Amino acid sequence: MKLRTLTAAVAMTTAASGLLIVSALENPAQAQETFEWKLVTSWPKNFPGVGQGPERLAERVEEMSDGRLTIEVFGAGQLVPGFEVFDAVSEGTAELGHSASYYWKGKAPAAQFFAAVPFGMNAQEMNAWLHYGGGLELWNELYDDFGVDVLTAGASGVQMGGWFNKEIDSVDDLDGLKMRMPGLGGEVMQRMGVAIVNMPGGEIFTSLQSGAIDATEWIGPYNDLAFGLHQAADYYYYPGWHEPTVMFEAIINEEAYAALPADLQAILRTAVRDVNQDVLDEYTARNNDALETLIDEHGVELRRLPDDVLAEAQEHSADVVAELAETSELATRIHDSYRAFQEKVVNYHTISEQAYYNARNPDASTD
Repeated sequence: MKLRTLTAAVAMTTAASGLLIVSALENPAQAQETFEWKLVTSWPKNFPGVGQGPERLAERVEEMSDGRLTIEVFGAGQLVPGFEVFDAVSEGTAELGHSASYYWKGKAPAAQFFAAVPFGMNAQEMNAWLHYGGGLELWNELYDDFGVDVLTAGASGVQMGGWFNKEIDSVDDLDGLKMRMPGLGGEVMQRMGVAIVNMPGGEIFTSLQSGAIDATEWIGPYNDLAFGLHQAADYYYYPGWHEPTVMFEAIINEEAYAALPADLQAILRTAVRDVNQDVLDEYTARNNDALETLIDEHGVELRRLPDDVLAEAQEHSADVVAELAETSELATRIHDSYRAFQEKVVNYHTISEQAYYNARNPDASTD
């Protein structure tokens, strides 16, 4: 009996091995070829949240592919400067990039729609538009001429209004300030009398501390604490009207992606989608603890932006977004898709998310 059992087991093992050998012979490249990719980012290496996302992406891909696809992650300035990530992927210097699309407004102005729209959709709503409302298809169409594909690779959630080295009591207090703020929000602030300066995250602290800028926004308490911005400015304002979220992007070189076997393509897409949610979860979990630390341990003064500032910002935002929509036929289609989806989702969220928040915290005050 033992001999028959052993013989049967050997036969089954031999048959299985034979199938593997036949499969390997039929697809030798897929069975043996490995791929080594470079991933360049616009963030400091291993920076909390946005910088950790690419690291986790690389880990997940290597694990799921059993080492057939490995990705080396480079922080801003390690392989290319933070604002050259798009070019590096487009030209094939790196196969993969992680950044925010409003940095490429000089190449494709409509890219700003996919990062952050002032007074626009939040992270939950943006993810819905991108994945179920046609937004991601429009984003890829926008990037077609650059030889890259794009996937959504994280979100910040609603950001803060920014750090200021003086109190902001009215719109007049903004006049003449030098502030770091990218994207459409920066254009709005410029129309409100602010001199806008753009720079990578790693340069913000020294610029604010030295007086090269008077104010800055970055992301939120979790990242702002890590950068030590409380050491360079006393006043911390909310809400982040200019960035109800920033959607981060995974930029993929088309030729490199096409060279991957189908299973590795699927693994990469799945890992990026996982990291997309993971980054937002990290910010949601960490921001309040960091805010408490800033206030309780470092004496930061938390302030709400004055009503007249928010009202004027909203008025200028409508103009800025409308003008962007007129820059091209594709920009018009992106804008129309974005606004149509926003109208529908806001209608529902008024009686769902917003109504629930009001019911949960009827006595809450943000003043």
